[in-house]
Amino acid sequence: MRALAALAFALLTSTALAADLPQAVATGDLGLVIERASGSLVLIDRSDRAALGRIEGLGDLSHASLTYAPDERFAFVFGRDGGLTKVDLLTRTIAARTVQAGNSIGGAISDDGKLVAVSNYEPGGVKVFDAETLALVADIPAKGKTVGLVDVPGRRFAWTVWDTGEVFLGDFSGAEPAVEMIGNAGKNPFDAVLTDDAHTFLVGLFGEKGVTAFDLWNPAAPPQKFLTDYGKTGEDMPVYKMPHLQSWAFTEGQYALPAVGRHEILWVDRESQTQTAATPVHGQPVFIIAQPASPYVWVNFATPLNDVVQVVDSRSHEVVATLTPGKAVLHMEFAPRGAEVWISARDDNAVLIYDTRTREKVGEVQAEAPSGIFFTARAHQTGL
Repeated sequence: MRALAALAFALLTSTALAADLPQAVATGDLGLVIERASGSLVLIDRSDRAALGRIEGLGDLSHASLTYAPDERFAFVFGRDGGLTKVDLLTRTIAARTVQAGNSIGGAISDDGKLVAVSNYEPGGVKVFDAETLALVADIPAKGKTVGLVDVPGRRFAWTVWDTGEVFLGDFSGAEPAVEMIGNAGKNPFDAVLTDDAHTFLVGLFGEKGVTAFDLWNPAAPPQKFLTDYGKTGEDMPVYKMPHLQSWAFTEGQYALPAVGRHEILWVDRESQTQTAATPVHGQPVFIIAQPASPYVWVNFATPLNDVVQVVDSRSHEVVATLTPGKAVLHMEFAPRGAEVWISARDDNAVLIYDTRTREKVGEVQAEAPSGIFFTARAHQTGL
């Protein structure tokens, strides 16, 4: 009887507790799509290939990006109007918002999830905020537009400055920030990326030929410049959209990098930093993203050739597929293990879903002028 009574009490207690709990929602297969024209986000379920709802009131998202807290519940959205918005995926609401600058270009979250950093065009510099409250923690000025901001292990961030070429490494693990200029990349850095092992900070240059590599495992090491000779025998075209480096274009021991002003992908050996090949492609590359667990990279292109996505084999450096998902393809995001790729087609107001094995369309989600697609798996990746 005592055992039965104890069991009955346990069942009643668990039932009562369950009634008090909110409905459980798994975040591992969620994501957000930026609707660039309306200042809103679409919450998506990757497994169901469906939109779950819309979050509005995020300001100017015409050139926006976001990152996730380690718990995958909160996203931090960096808007073009200088807005930093904390979004709750479970309640589908804005948890906090501050307009911290006149014009910002991106941001990152520290490896412990405690700090959020924003890189600014106007005024230049980096501001760092408490991830819980969005209270200002540090204001690091710069002599120009800051770009290429990434998180570095150890509560650190790295960034560069368009106007001066300076590259900085900031350590925010102590009571006061320690910011060090670790070298000069060159003329007009347009973007930067951290390698997947957090070893090397690659800075792409717009004002001159080349990419500059900084060793973050040994910040005292001098920077190494490579690709300084590419394109010297031909004429560059007008650049209609600046290429992006912040994607996982690392595969088969190589960097796959966009050739600025050219219809090419440049392949560079990671160890020697020498160019090994160039792949002619459909247009000027914008994003070159490695398909997880495969030898392939996918690339989209600048206007006016932006209705095409190509797939390139990193072993042969040959284009193996050309897809036409829709009008004005702006971004691609892979499922964490690479089974699918989601592609935003801005002028079709749609996100197209492709099976990466068959390269056939398997789904579609409606969105208003979609641009960036961000799955919560990013919460666990360094450099994003």
